[in-house]
Amino acid sequence: MTKGTPSQGKRQKRVHTVCRRCGKVSFNFNKKVCAACGFGRSSKLNKWGWHSHLARQTW
Repeated sequence: MTKGTPSQGKRQKRVHTVCRRCGKVSFNFNKKVCAACGFGRSSKLNKWGWHSHLARQTW
């Protein structure tokens, strides 16, 4: 098996699709889990400490 640029052309399948709960293109087809909100894994939304901190930032 070779590495590098020739191998990149074999990546044709879509890994993520639109999530039914959050609407982001983060729902993994194979895992059946949304990377953004956690749909499919838990009934609670994913929350990160850094997420609210970035929302308060003024640039």
